Parts: sequence; C-alpha cells; structure tokens
Amino acid sequence: MTFDWNYMLSLLSDADFWLASWTVIKLSLLCWILSIILGFIMALAKQSSSPLLHTPARLYIWLFRSLPLLVLLIFVYNLPQAWPAASALLSDPFWTGLIALVLSETAYIAEIHRGGLLSIHKGQREAARALGLRFSGIQWLVVIPQALRVALPSLANEYISIVKLSSLVSVISLTEILMVGQRLYSQNFLVMETMAAVAIYYILIVTVFDFLLKRLESYLDVSQRKNALAIDPALLTQAAAPAPATVRGFASQQGPALQASQLHKAYNNVEVLGSVNLQIQPGEVVSVIGPSGSGKTTLIRLLNGLEQLDNGEIKINGQPFLRLSKQGEQKPRVIEHAEHRLNIGMVFQSFNLFPHLTVMNNLLLAPRYHHLASKDELKQQACALLQKVGMLEHAFKYPHQLSGGQQQRVAIARALMMRPQIMLFDEPTSALDPEKVNEVLQVIETLAGEGITMVIVTHEMNFAFKVSDRIIFMEKGRVVCDEAPDALRNGQNPRVEAFLKDVSLA
Repeated sequence: MTFDWNYMLSLLSDADFWLASWTVIKLSLLCWILSIILGFIMALAKQSSSPLLHTPARLYIWLFRSLPLLVLLIFVYNLPQAWPAASALLSDPFWTGLIALVLSETAYIAEIHRGGLLSIHKGQREAARALGLRFSGIQWLVVIPQALRVALPSLANEYISIVKLSSLVSVISLTEILMVGQRLYSQNFLVMETMAAVAIYYILIVTVFDFLLKRLESYLDVSQRKNALAIDPALLTQAAAPAPATVRGFASQQGPALQASQLHKAYNNVEVLGSVNLQIQPGEVVSVIGPSGSGKTTLIRLLNGLEQLDNGEIKINGQPFLRLSKQGEQKPRVIEHAEHRLNIGMVFQSFNLFPHLTVMNNLLLAPRYHHLASKDELKQQACALLQKVGMLEHAFKYPHQLSGGQQQRVAIARALMMRPQIMLFDEPTSALDPEKVNEVLQVIETLAGEGITMVIVTHEMNFAFKVSDRIIFMEKGRVVCDEAPDALRNGQNPRVEAFLKDVSLA
C-alpha cells in the first residue's frame, strides 16, 4: 500500500477543511477569552476570605477538573431533555460545544490565574491601597496586568490544549476538522492521507497562534525592555512651570494633624504594640526610633490602615479615620472613613513601585483614578515633582531600569502626587546601599524644610536628630520616650543612652 501524496496535498485546498478550521478558531478563541475572564473571577473568589465566595469556587474547580470533557459535552448536549427551555440555545452544536468547553476550561484557567495572583507581592496591593484605590481599582489597574503577564505562558499553552480538545466536539455533530476528515476517509478509505491533512490543519492553527501569543508575551514583558524613550523637551517646560502646592492645607480649626489613641496590635496572641498614644501637630516632623522588633513598622502601618487595629482609634485633622466598633457579642470590626485616606501619603522601605508602569505613569495612576485634576495639570504636577526629586530625566523608564535610590525617590514623588496632609516613611533607606542612602535622605530633608507633616521610622540616627521636631523611642511595643532631639540626647533615660551609645551624633 502506497501513500497517496497527491490526494493529501489536494486536501490542503479543500473548502470544507478551511470552513472547519474557521469553526475551530472561533470556538477555541471564544472559549479561551471567556474562560480567562470567568477563571479570573473564580480565582479571586477562591482566594476570598468569605466562605460564601471561596466555598462555591473550590467546589466548582474540583467538580469540573474531575469531569472528562467528553462526558461534559454529552451531558450539555442532552440537557434539553431535562430542561426543555435550553433547547433554543443548545440545539446549535456550536453553542453546546462552547458552553461545555468554557465550563471545563474555566476550572483549569482559574488555577493558572491563582498562580499569577499569588506571584504578585502583597506590597503592590498595599501601595495601591495607600494611594486610595478601591478593591476593583487595585485589581484592574495593578494586579490584573501583572498577574496576566506572569500567567500568559501558561494561558498560551492552555489555548493550544483547547484547539486540540476541540476535536472532541465531533461527538455532538459539530463540523470541525476531525469530523470532515472522518467523512472523507469513510468514503475513500484513505485513512493515513486524510488524517495527515487533519494533522497539518491543526499544526497550522497552533503554529500561527503560538507565534502571535509569543509576540504578545514579549510585548507585555517590560522587564526585557532596556532602552527608555528620550525625554520630551515639553516635559522640561512643564517642570519649570509653577507647580501646585505639594500638600493640602489643614482645616482652620486648631488641633493635631494626626491623633492616635490606645493603639493595640497582636499577632497570634503575641502583643507587638500596646496602648500607644500619639499626637502629631501640623508641620511637625516626628522620627520613630528603637531596636528591631520594637513595633515601629507596625505603628506606622496602623496609622495608614494597612494593618487592622485590635483596639484604639485614629483621627485625621480631628476627624475619625479608623476606629474599632463593638456591638454586643459580635466580633469587633474596624470602621474606616475612606475619604481621609488621601490625606496620608506612604513611602515603603521596599519602594513598591508598579513594575508594569513607567515612572511617569506610576505618578499619574492614582490621581487619574481619583480625578484630582485634568490630564495636563496632573502631568505638569508630575514633572514638577520628578524635577524636585531629581528624576525627571528618567520619566519614561521602568522601575527595573532604576537603582534603589532612584526608585525610592520616585516612590516619594508618587506619594506627593496625592498632595497628602501627612507623609509616613517606613524605614525609607533600609533597602538601599550605603552610597544611595544620602540621595533619599536629602529629598526627605528638603520636604521637612518645606513644612510637610511627617512621621519617619528610621535607623539613621544622625538624620533623625537633624530633621526632627520630636523623636519617639519605642521598645517592646511601648513608647519609652517622646521628646525633642536635644532633650533626648541629653536625657537620663538609661535605655535610650544604651541604644545611642555606639552612635556618633553630629
């Protein structure tokens, strides 16, 4: 028996095969896109802390990953027997096949998305939340773009699997590539030649879309970009123009800019912060120092609502921001007045810039989300702030193209874009090389000289004593001293003296 090459080659121009190929492309693309969308919703639900969300999601993923696709296809195809109203849709085998494929693939793609979501550092969500983005904004603007880039290779591989799985829809009489081949070889018995043509059609579809998806993956992978756009001369003009005030003005009423009362926090029944009271006056610079594990970072994260209070209350400009609500025997819950979140800017020790955005877009993301001003005004403000921190020439670079000190300066500018009343710094130099520390400290010192209200957690003792109006010394979750720098330097507290004994204060 000889292989009929002429017949096989003639099948490559067969109209029925090309129509069937178009059906496979439509079916696989629709299934892939719908499953990506539904799978992401399912992945979010599975990660939710609410049993009403994560329990159904877990059951769905377990069930449809356990069911063979062939069984699911036959079940959906025969569903009108039990539910006659479904016949209007399921009488068309294309929609039957699509529904069955989406039901199955959503379960698999949900797990791919979950892997992508788990790969996004929690600092990304915290940075977005500190900028006042709500849950939907955080997901859409920060998490989804990064998670999709991480998951794209697996999603591309899953698309190829869908193309091959589409051959199973022939059991419900949908005319796709395999069914056309079966019809032909049942007539002429040239099985090898016909199936070789079927294989070529599948290989062609997979090859074309694999190439396109690889191009998409390469385009979205900003970590591979090395050359930034040249600085636009117009930006230099905008940076030179008068910029809006860096911070918002306080209300005319007298009182502290920030007031914290009886703050308490414990992890696994281990107290890390106990009964801390704090008042920061408008324009005051307060540094928080102390040994590692003394509760400094916990304190500053509580002030911004990034950690949940176990007890206490926080007020901004005399207005409630965070407080604990207790009703009867119900579990206490934190009440947040979210409108005050924009009054607090936060700079993290690990920068937490959004890696999928340029420097300029890092600054513009939150103000655009909150509609703080027109696009041109925001761009002007961003240019002025980048100029202030010495980063204007890097406006079109991505975070991975910057040094640690440069990233932290951009993070400061990003926080200032919201024109906060109060700036919080959580050990802003701890992740930097010694030679990069000064460039960040100089920016903070400049801001201090402009009268911006600041709370700074730091291990840079000379800097703290130089710029601060008050210094708070903490140990074991308690405030040990809260005094002016000179009073603390010349004080008689033995614990503070022991802490500073190896520090040469200028």
